Amino acid sequence: MIGIIIAAPIIALVAIAIKLESRGPVFFAHRRLGRNGQPFNCWKFRSMHEDAETRLHSEATLRSFYVSNGFKIPQHLDPRITRVGRFLRKSSLDELPQLWNVLCGEMSLVGPRPIVALEATHYGEDLPVLLSYRPGLTGAWAVHGRSHIAYPMRASIELQYVRNWKLTTDFGILLRTPSVVIKQRGAL
Repeated sequence: MIGIIIAAPIIALVAIAIKLESRGPVFFAHRRLGRNGQPFNCWKFRSMHEDAETRLHSEATLRSFYVSNGFKIPQHLDPRITRVGRFLRKSSLDELPQLWNVLCGEMSLVGPRPIVALEATHYGEDLPVLLSYRPGLTGAWAVHGRSHIAYPMRASIELQYVRNWKLTTDFGILLRTPSVVIKQRGAL
């Protein structure tokens, strides 16, 4: 709750910038798999044009690239991202609304990053291990390079974190996260 109160002025400024640039809602709910495979809405600031999901599913070339590239499209190749959205992603401010997911108990501050259902195949028989933990706002994959680390290495990092969880590891990740965010390491 304190995090949301502290972040309120930033949230207000970002919301105004999004509304001034493009039509559509300020927030975007992306369906992710949470603890025990329970789907939930992972909140983000909208960084794309309003019709982004429709375009992803209706443009075969874009969809094919998305899937073959580990469910990511680099910013410079993605025509769906707005100018404000590029800044939000580089600065990781697009993920600030996930504090709400943490407050609601759907996410924790530290844990494996929440995955979309299509990513589940990358974890194979180890998927239940990954999903035994609540996903995190930050985590091992995030501080080791985020989008610069693709599957199968991402799955390996996330599973190693879960299997070897320690409270001291979480503190270390929390301490490293601001530096990674400021340096924009692995930001899309």
